[in-house]
Amino acid sequence: MNSPNPSAKFFMGRRVKWSWSSALIGAVSAGAAAAALSRAKPRDPTFHLISISLTSFKLNLPVLDAEVILTVHVTNPNIVPIHYSSTTMSIFYDGSLLGLAEVAAGHQPPRSCQLLRLPARLDGLELAHHAAKFLADVARREMVFDATVDIEGTAKVLWWEHRFKVHVDSHVTVDPVFLDVIGQENQSELEVFVG
Repeated sequence: MNSPNPSAKFFMGRRVKWSWSSALIGAVSAGAAAAALSRAKPRDPTFHLISISLTSFKLNLPVLDAEVILTVHVTNPNIVPIHYSSTTMSIFYDGSLLGLAEVAAGHQPPRSCQLLRLPARLDGLELAHHAAKFLADVARREMVFDATVDIEGTAKVLWWEHRFKVHVDSHVTVDPVFLDVIGQENQSELEVFVG
């Protein structure tokens, strides 16, 4: 008769041999998963307007509508890729909605930067309502725009897929003659939905 093996355990009525190497592999795997999850704490992406390029003027008497391309540098500081749906950025001048920029759906790899080119249409009629301020801004070559956008998407951490929403507020100062970006302040707020 065999003597009972002290490392043998019973699991659901079956005899299972316990192994130190299996326990060590399990502990290392659990530690790696815990480290990955702690490093996966979501961080706000960053957005910087790099340039504004004028693509067309459309004369709609008595005003002039303009189409521009906004080049935005986006950084994903997270260790996971993100996928986001299409959205619209609102552009304001002197508190009034001046135009909209379309953000196409896409994705961004982990810890990466990319340039987005966003086509925008600026409403000349709305700008005409602020003609005095606009002419003063052109004279001093400094025009301030505000922009807001809400970007929704998903980020996958291991086998969990989390929905997120980023709200971005931008305050951009532009030279209205050469359309150079003089300065900007960006604030983003990330919300992650668990469940």
